[in-house]
Amino acid sequence: MTASPHPRLMSVEEYLQFDRSSREARYEYVDGYARKLVRATPDHAKISTNIVGVLYSLLDDKPYSLYTSDMRVCLSPTRYVYPDVSVIVDGQSQGPADSIQQPQLVVEVLTAQSEAYDRGRKLACYRECPTIQEYMLIDSQHPLIEVYRSEKDTLWRYHAFGTGDTVTLTSLNILFPLSKVYRNVVLPEDDDFS
Repeated sequence: MTASPHPRLMSVEEYLQFDRSSREARYEYVDGYARKLVRATPDHAKISTNIVGVLYSLLDDKPYSLYTSDMRVCLSPTRYVYPDVSVIVDGQSQGPADSIQQPQLVVEVLTAQSEAYDRGRKLACYRECPTIQEYMLIDSQHPLIEVYRSEKDTLWRYHAFGTGDTVTLTSLNILFPLSKVYRNVVLPEDDDFS
């Protein structure tokens, strides 16, 4: 999901109080500024549900906890986000009572409204979080999953998976057919995408 900026500079404490008291929306916080999350589309919701199902079944007997977009993730003392899906190692420390810390995998489902933010500023924030080993982007308009994988130091490698491919997540030691993520999703026909 994408976010629209909240123009006023605020402290972390102000943000957490603001986000917790908001009944109609959720807000992400990056370096002093809150951004309101926009509502998901039906395809975004289906894809999010599908990837949660896929990951849940593959991680069932492994020492990981899986969270949906309802859980705030603390990336650093000045960055709080709501990924569509996040995975942490069981037993990792928690942040504030309503946030988790130290994600290993974060997943964002792209929409027309979120793509620039998820590929730009949010990718930069995720790359700066030392515990994140993989960042998965799932296109909601085309059968495409992209994985940015932390290698060593600050080097991240890009991996793209398309129709017929098996997606590999090395940080979790799992793989799955891309088609499972797009189950019951009708993608628009686009002759220009290949």
